[in-house]
Amino acid sequence: MSAIKALAAVLAALWLAGCATDAPPSNRYTLPDDAMAAPTGVAGAEAAHRLRVAPPTLARFLAVDGLVLKLDDITLNEASGHLWAEPLGLQLERRLKARLAARLTETRLLGEAAGEPREQAATLRLTVDRFHGRFDGQAVVAGQWQLNDAEGELLALSPFAVEVPLARDGYPALVRALGRGWNRVVDEIAGEIKRLR
Repeated sequence: MSAIKALAAVLAALWLAGCATDAPPSNRYTLPDDAMAAPTGVAGAEAAHRLRVAPPTLARFLAVDGLVLKLDDITLNEASGHLWAEPLGLQLERRLKARLAARLTETRLLGEAAGEPREQAATLRLTVDRFHGRFDGQAVVAGQWQLNDAEGELLALSPFAVEVPLARDGYPALVRALGRGWNRVVDEIAGEIKRLR
């Protein structure tokens, strides 16, 4: 009887090992490099302006590991085998700061990390409500941004919405299109900040 149990255990282990190897490997993605972005912190203490950049706030369905696709007018799907290599919010924040630094060369960008000195500065906040692919072959980036002055008074509050067509089918094309969409959003915001000065 014990030999039958041992054989059953071996067969179960082999079956489980076979199931584990049948699963396709996951692909992990980062937003593409931005040749136009400068490293953060380019402007030094002598910069004419200060801007505190808060980490973007993501809609709950975007704060997930998998890339998100909108399959029809109401159905969202998180990909199980196509994942962000690091949290999406961190990637968006890094790209936001780097691209703003390249566009606002007379501005010193400040973070909101604990322990940083609280310099007098305007504050930029973004809420991202859409950052996904759509069934019609578009990458969709949408949300809103607001700018407050150093005293907390509202200077600007504006929605943003960008759609970028995918160059071809597939998740790599989606990630590249989302990166281009985010670049356009950041460039529009930088232009508005310049206009408000």
